[in-house]
Amino acid sequence: MGSSERPKKKVHLWKKATVRFLLCFTVGFFTGFAPTNKPSFSTNHVITTTSSPEISRPSEEISVKPVEHENENFDRSVLDESLAMKVQERSNIIPKEEKGEKGEKGKEVNLTPRRLVIIVTPTSDKDELRGVLLRKMANTLSLIPPPLLWVVVESQSESTEVSDILRKTNVMYRHLVFKENFTDVEAELDHQRNVALKHIEYHRLSGIVHFASLYNVYDLSFFDELRTIEVFGTWPMAFLSANRQRVRIEGPVCDSTEVIGWHLKSLNNTADDATRSPIHISTVGFNSSILWDPERWGRLSAAQDTSQNSIKFVKEEVLEEETKLKGIPQDGCSKIMLWNLHIPRILKG
Repeated sequence: MGSSERPKKKVHLWKKATVRFLLCFTVGFFTGFAPTNKPSFSTNHVITTTSSPEISRPSEEISVKPVEHENENFDRSVLDESLAMKVQERSNIIPKEEKGEKGEKGKEVNLTPRRLVIIVTPTSDKDELRGVLLRKMANTLSLIPPPLLWVVVESQSESTEVSDILRKTNVMYRHLVFKENFTDVEAELDHQRNVALKHIEYHRLSGIVHFASLYNVYDLSFFDELRTIEVFGTWPMAFLSANRQRVRIEGPVCDSTEVIGWHLKSLNNTADDATRSPIHISTVGFNSSILWDPERWGRLSAAQDTSQNSIKFVKEEVLEEETKLKGIPQDGCSKIMLWNLHIPRILKG
């Protein structure tokens, strides 16, 4: 009997030890999740916990040490600047700062979108300087804040010079080609401008149109003024000659933004001056909606008047719509922001 009871006692002791071990392990396991310290409402500790208590991830405790007022103000300013930079990077807006006598009072955000600027540039394959001047113009336009569209027009040819240059620019562009042949340079330039205007009208590209010669040089503030035009706008332009030590001014004479006259090309009143428009095409900008809104602007539709010369129409409208014509800049059109360089052209044979 004694020998049979000993194995039973050993089994009973093992069971009792196993139960005690499991009980202690369970108590210790759940005790590890219980907070060891009493909850404190002191401002010296900030406790961040997860939203669900069932997640086994431990809470993170971040200690916040009391600091002096100067350091605290500095940390907050750095935080505010970093947040402002993130907001500005995520949105295409222009922040405006207002500063008072005691420093910066606050910041206002201008949510007004910029208007599209449409730059129309005719080119000639007979001009030896075309490639150089195209790169110069591309570099200038790449400095202008978007949106901006560059419409480049050329005659059809086997050369890919213009296409290669435009593809390497950082400017949004459209490259237009025409097949007609011209012997008169001015007639060809007007035709290229009309090709560009027909493209703008067909696709209804809404923006402010400016005709930019490759020989133009710009003050970058000119494009900011260009975006302020509502219907028609005009400005003075200076003509510089490489062989003559003089400057000729063409464009409007203004009283504030009101156009009261025009600079004459010459003081001699000839028959050509009487019939020729006093407006140079590069001194005029206009809202492109006049090309496809005939009822608003009193123009016959394209179906009724397919022979309409768009350039001629724009010049006539500028002279007739004096109440809608705005002179820029606003200080009496007294600032020159556009120059045209007269460089003797080396024409290809």
